[in-house]
Amino acid sequence: MPDHKSITDMEVIQAPWSKELTISDIEYEGGFKMLRIRIKEGKRFTDLELDTETAGHIAQMMGKWVKENKAG
Repeated sequence: MPDHKSITDMEVIQAPWSKELTISDIEYEGGFKMLRIRIKEGKRFTDLELDTETAGHIAQMMGKWVKENKAG
């Protein structure tokens, strides 16, 4: 696993079903950056690290889903 130069937590979100999401900005040695979504469920956690292209695509799809499913 590559060494991290810095990890900056951006936000912690309490999600349904007792899940906690921590969104972090990760910078590796050499300047490569990723967006980390850490999903914590009890003692278990899952890390999902995304490049800018993948994070942007997911953000676009989530925004579309919210618009289509928002009440009112």
